[in-house]
Amino acid sequence: MPSDFPSALPTAGLPLQPAQADIAAGRIASGTPAFWATARAMFVGGFATFAMLYGLQPLMPMFSDEFALSPAAASGVVSAATGAIALMLIPASLLADRLGRKPLMNAALFAAALLTLACGFAQSFSQLLVLRVLLGVVLSGLPAVAMAYLAEEIDPLSLGRSMGLYIAGNGLGGLCGRLLVAAIADWTSWRTAMLVLGAIGMAAAIEFWRSLPASRHFQPSRLSPSMVLQGARRHFADAGMPWMFVIGFLMMGCFVSLYNYLGYRLAAPPFNLRPSLLGAVFSLYIVGMVGSAVVGRLADRFGRRHVLWIMICLMAAGLALTPAASLIVVMLGIALATFGFFGAHAVVSSWVGRRAQSARALASALYLFFFYLGSSLLGSGSGLMWEIGQWPAVAAFLGLVVALSFAIALKLRALAPLPANIGRP
Repeated sequence: MPSDFPSALPTAGLPLQPAQADIAAGRIASGTPAFWATARAMFVGGFATFAMLYGLQPLMPMFSDEFALSPAAASGVVSAATGAIALMLIPASLLADRLGRKPLMNAALFAAALLTLACGFAQSFSQLLVLRVLLGVVLSGLPAVAMAYLAEEIDPLSLGRSMGLYIAGNGLGGLCGRLLVAAIADWTSWRTAMLVLGAIGMAAAIEFWRSLPASRHFQPSRLSPSMVLQGARRHFADAGMPWMFVIGFLMMGCFVSLYNYLGYRLAAPPFNLRPSLLGAVFSLYIVGMVGSAVVGRLADRFGRRHVLWIMICLMAAGLALTPAASLIVVMLGIALATFGFFGAHAVVSSWVGRRAQSARALASALYLFFFYLGSSLLGSGSGLMWEIGQWPAVAAFLGLVVALSFAIALKLRALAPLPANIGRP
């Protein structure tokens, strides 16, 4: 079983093992002060990213009522931002290769906090959508770089744990952002909720800037478009990377759709939940936080190929429970689906970082491009299924998406490890 701590120095004359070589080269090992400072910064950064990105999700039924919008149109408050992130991830990763990882992530968080504050002054839904697009543009600087930063700075035996903690921050941010915004909007207004959310984003940006260690293994580069295309071709020529990108697209699209449109179902009879209670449904994100941290460590121990398909099965089982007439059963289904999604994301995101032998920032950007594109396209597209047959039609469509993800996970289970990774989980 791999240890989270650096082993003793090797006997003189013997070659360094891969993990020992990474630690000797100055990579950050689990349990060290630098590891916990990095984990704290990435946790806070992930928290702020998901809080600002998805905090408006439980307000979709409120926007439908206030602005006379269909569910698919109201989903634009999420899809506009995630679509902009998807389109800007690769440009942001290229900018990070010139300016550095930490400066770009710092700027992304500060600018996103200012734009969230500005959302509180929007006087129409179209103005809100423009601000959300701009938020997606600037916020892309953090997710485009965070995975590459961790892959460069953290030793491989600790990477799954650090990635799991980062994704757990995403989960807590998604939870707290939704809960807070829903409660404040129910008591006062959604504009006041945006001002509070922006203030929290600003505080998180300051803590991220203060805690994150400077890069030690980053080498500035000036990439031309031809070099980017060459790097992308290498990643798409790999036997496994394109399938990991597709799983990111499918799983994120399914997960966002689940929370987008269950809100409409739970707001209608027989449940009739108020906005604040709809926000409380997102407390099940705690299950996702636990899932990402626990499954990240399981993947380090047993191997990503042996864990991924199990997480997708859990998501399928949860989705199958959501058409039930009992609120308790529906909540259990959401909990299972949330655990499965966050576990799968922790596995695949760390797998991409380890699988990439070069242009790691580009590999991370490509994965997250498909990840957020799935959120945008499937998240809005599922709204069309709602208009056809409400939740049963949405659930059937998402079941097909999960089935395709499972087939790809089985294919990845047979993927041969790269020579540099032989002997590692």
